[in-house]
Amino acid sequence: MSLLGRLVGEGATRPATPRVAIIDIGSNSVRLVVYQGQPRVPAVLFNEKVMAGLGRGLAATGSIDAAAMALARQSLARFAAVVREMEVETVRTVATAAVRDAANGQELIAAATALGLKVEILTGEQEAVGAGLGVLSGIPDADGIVGDLGGGSLELVRVRAGAVEKRVSFPLGVLRIAGIRGKALDSKVSRLIADAGWTGQGAGLPFYLVGGSWRALARLDMAQSGYPLPIAHQYCLSPETIARLGRSVSHLTKAKLRTVPGLSSGRASTLADAGALLGVLIRRLGSRTTIVSAYGLREGLLYGALDEQTRALDPLIVAAREEGRILGRFPEHGDLLDRWIAPLFADQPARLARIRHAACLLADVGWRANPEFRAERGLEIALHGNWVAMEAAERAMLAQALFTSLGGGTAIPDPLQRLAGAEALRQAVIWGLAIRLGQRLSSGLAGPLARSSLSLSGDAVTLTLADADRPLYAETTERRHVALAGIMNRAAILG
Repeated sequence: MSLLGRLVGEGATRPATPRVAIIDIGSNSVRLVVYQGQPRVPAVLFNEKVMAGLGRGLAATGSIDAAAMALARQSLARFAAVVREMEVETVRTVATAAVRDAANGQELIAAATALGLKVEILTGEQEAVGAGLGVLSGIPDADGIVGDLGGGSLELVRVRAGAVEKRVSFPLGVLRIAGIRGKALDSKVSRLIADAGWTGQGAGLPFYLVGGSWRALARLDMAQSGYPLPIAHQYCLSPETIARLGRSVSHLTKAKLRTVPGLSSGRASTLADAGALLGVLIRRLGSRTTIVSAYGLREGLLYGALDEQTRALDPLIVAAREEGRILGRFPEHGDLLDRWIAPLFADQPARLARIRHAACLLADVGWRANPEFRAERGLEIALHGNWVAMEAAERAMLAQALFTSLGGGTAIPDPLQRLAGAEALRQAVIWGLAIRLGQRLSSGLAGPLARSSLSLSGDAVTLTLADADRPLYAETTERRHVALAGIMNRAAILG
């Protein structure tokens, strides 16, 4: 047998955990995403999209044009081959507004079926539920209106207390409203919103943005404002910012738009229409702000298939624990470390305790890096990791805690001070010093932490050790104990 045969032939093993794929035949793009890992927040193993534009011209002709149909068929053939090669266990193929509404939509369904793909044509109601669940998957405490803007339709969904409530679908996809401006668009959207009973339904509530065109609008603002993170998830756009973008986007050249990080050329052409629609919507719904969600229909389909117990898991903690398991030395260490330092922070609210817990779970991620760059490694993982259910200021606190725990000291590295306040970052420094003490005392092992305790007593930070563990308290451990106690304006006491 050849070398290639020996590598990928009969001796090849199946993936350690099952792979799941979703093929999303949308009105603007056709996309394949392959997921693997923890069901609550699986990692994206592969992601590819083709801007087929199935919905372009649909309103005028009632059919998908020949060029778009050919591109979509070619894409589906490639995607079917990819999922076979990746040995994906479950493939779910869904189609939305363009295929649902086109007179020749069944032609594309037949082509997919011939490739072995079983296509579900989602109703507008199913799209809405999927989008709502997707937002709840990535922002579990979301309370407001979800807007999912596709090429062929717009879904609005009320989400609250972890559940999808009222929802509706409108024929207001970004490709369908192309060219409608000003009073004509305002009148059309206002009438549809009023007839459906949604006027004022978002009063005082955030409007969650789902869909590539709205994410592209956010990326444009991130570039113009010098936002220091390349992360769109949970980025906020105020009504005033949306109005400003609406006035400026039509004056931007293609060359200028190409300089915006993460903005594809296929989305650039829809920015003006997406911004105009968004401006009308938030006025008619009464929403006070908008929040971008990187999670939408595809993630909602995965989330909707989970049992209630799995849905209830915190996606940040699940993801951090998995990352720590993969990159760290001792899988159980992060949870034990969190319990060990927790007595120092008993008065902190739950929203901060979960960020501290995530820092403990990630505390060992830098051990393979060059010692001179371990702190930077922690900073990079926190800032640029694919975390959800975490705002920018919380991400900065996580980054500071890891930077400090991995040897960066008490300095505040850029851009953290642009994302969080001084007091929040000081608190994260204290977390980092506590983690650093636990790491040195235990050498990353469970036993020393299980047999010792850390506590606040009067004006001291007391480390209590069993007699047999006293030798662990050498000069390096004492130095870290003193550093932690000092920043908390207390004495370091060995008990």
